[in-house]
Order: sequence, then structure tokens, then C-alpha cells
Amino acid sequence: MDTAKDVHTNSSWTPPATRFVELHGDYGTTDFIMRRGGSLPKVVIAYESWGRLSQMRDNAVLVFTGLSPTAHACSSLEDPAPGWWEYMIGPGKPIDTNQFYVVCVNSLGSCFGSTGPYSINPATGQRYAIDFPDLTIEDIAKAGHHAMQELGIDHLCAVVGSSMGGMSSLAYALQYPDEVDYLVTISSACRSLPLAIAMRSIQREIVRCDPDWREGRYDSEKEPKRGMTLARKIGLITYRAGEEWNQRFNRARAGMEYKDRDKFGIEFEVESYLDYNANKFVDSFDANSYLYLSRAMDWFDVAEHGGSVNAGLAKIHSKKTLIIGVETDILFPIKQQEDIFFGIQKAGRSVEFVRLPSIKGHDSFLVDEENFAPVVQKFFSEIG
Repeated sequence: MDTAKDVHTNSSWTPPATRFVELHGDYGTTDFIMRRGGSLPKVVIAYESWGRLSQMRDNAVLVFTGLSPTAHACSSLEDPAPGWWEYMIGPGKPIDTNQFYVVCVNSLGSCFGSTGPYSINPATGQRYAIDFPDLTIEDIAKAGHHAMQELGIDHLCAVVGSSMGGMSSLAYALQYPDEVDYLVTISSACRSLPLAIAMRSIQREIVRCDPDWREGRYDSEKEPKRGMTLARKIGLITYRAGEEWNQRFNRARAGMEYKDRDKFGIEFEVESYLDYNANKFVDSFDANSYLYLSRAMDWFDVAEHGGSVNAGLAKIHSKKTLIIGVETDILFPIKQQEDIFFGIQKAGRSVEFVRLPSIKGHDSFLVDEENFAPVVQKFFSEIG
């Protein structure tokens, strides 16, 4: 199915297979209304798709990403580069594109093609920067919903999300309960716990303390990369688990190339790992987008949709929900996935909870194919 529109976008980088869809406004206006106030006169959502939409238009699966990925979840003929969820999506894979039409959207507020702080404000001709309206997870879910409608899909077979994407999936099911049959949330939560909020708060503060941030109005040629690098290093630590660090690095020393660079610089292999991956991230990700998306995760609370978490979860009408959590996840602890399970179960809905013993922590869903693939494959084979 090729329904892509030739829409101009302002992004830091998008893969060659990325398409763009322009959303219509809300309530008879031309503006996209934001949950916490404010609006956007024009919204573009970047997406990639795989498989074919059935004649009945009943096999569409929408995938929401975590904070940092593009819409390039898996490879295609247009872009053979491996995607961030390559083992999960594709012909014969757990989310089988021989059966399902899979669409992955880049989140509203991100910087990989979708409208966000990095985009040009048509009213000023300059980047939105911190003039971008307050962003919520509900806005991200709504943008995904509207994008699917623009693609001619009014009802989803399933919505899938991991980490922040799991929050977006929950928000989708809460806001459009009769428009999705199946729901999958992975390593996610109904709300962020104080530890996660504290960690992200420090990350945002570090970025804002970088002199190059300039109150959010930094020059694109001189971005707050030092602050972003440090913030990302903290994030990388929370994405994995202690035992994996032990097994992977132990106390191995870094290579000779780091010698004599800095008296208090890199000495251990784990430090060089953080340094390499953090620098790779900041070269492609916009700092203001990072701040907006990070805060959106802290703000999200299912209780706002019913007065309590259980009342909110009771509004989910999915035929069946699959919840997957990892025992070593310190960012979204396993109890948070249990809370989703018990809330949906209490509402009398069909729900399955799978707890995995992976040592790879929060990011297990990205790398632990052995544990995750069979669970997701079983679920989608049953609904297919």
C-alpha cells in the first residue's frame, strides 16, 4: 500500500524509506489541538510501513517507538539497513508482514521527520525550539491515530509499543477504545515512578545547564552536545542491568587510545562504551526534542483518564492485551507491568502477562530475541 504524500518536513535525518503524512486539524479547524493547551497549525508525521493492507482493511498493526528511534523499525527493499526492531517485524517474523500491514510512526515531538521542536514554525519561519507547545503522551498517541486515519485505516488490528511507546499504546487504547482490537505493551507503565522521574529530571537539567543550550534557542551549528552526551550516558546506565554490565565488561581496561587524554578520563571499557554510544546519539538527536519527549513520559498518568489507575485501565476495550516485563528492568520495574495486568484483569478483560528473566534490563526488547520473539510470535499467530 503506497499512500505517502509529498509533504515537506524539517528533520535532522530520516531513512530513505520514510514517508510523510500531513494531518488534518481538530474540530473543524486547521489546527492540531494539544492536550495541555496550545495548538500546531500544521502537523506532519513520519512513518514507514511493511506488508499489505487487506481488502477489508482489518490487518493493520501500529507500532509506537521509544524515546529515541526513527520510524525505521525494520529493513525493506527501499532501505535494506537493519531497523531498530529488525528481529521482530518482517516476513515470517513474530509480527509477520506476510499477514499484517505494519506501520511504525516517528513520535510527534521527535526530530526524525515528525513535527517537533526542530521543525519550522510556519508563523515565524524559525524552528519552534521551546515555543513548541507542551507535549504529552496522549498527543503522541493522537497523532498516530490521525496518521492512520489519513492512511485510510479507521480500525487497528493491534497497537504495539515498548518503553515510551508502550505508554503511547496505552494512551491510544484509552483515547480510542473501540478502534483497536489487540494491545501489546512491553517494558512500560501506567505512570512513571519517582526514580525514573528523578533520573530524567537530572538528564534534562544537565542539558539545560550546557551554556550552548541558550535557553533552548541554540544555533544548529552549535548545539548543547556536552550536556546531551552526559544526559545520554545516564540514560544508557538505566537502560541496562547490573549483571549484564558485570558479564559484559567486568573491570576490563579501555584501549591504549585513551591513555594520557585526561588525567581523570576513560580508564575502563564500560566508560568507553558509554562514551561511544552517547556521542553517536547526540550527533543525530535534537536537544529540545529530547527534553519534550522526556518530560512527556514523566507527565503520563493513566489515572487522569478515570480518577485512578484501575478506573483508567477499565476504559480499555481490547479483545486481548499482552503485557511483557523484564525482571531486571530498573527504569520500568516488573511491578509496573503487573499493575497494568491486574488493572485490566479487574475490569474483566482478557489479558496475558509474561515476565521474562533477561539480564539485559530495560532495553531487553531491543536485543534479547531469544526471550521476546517467541512470546510475541505466539500472540500474533493466535490473533492472525
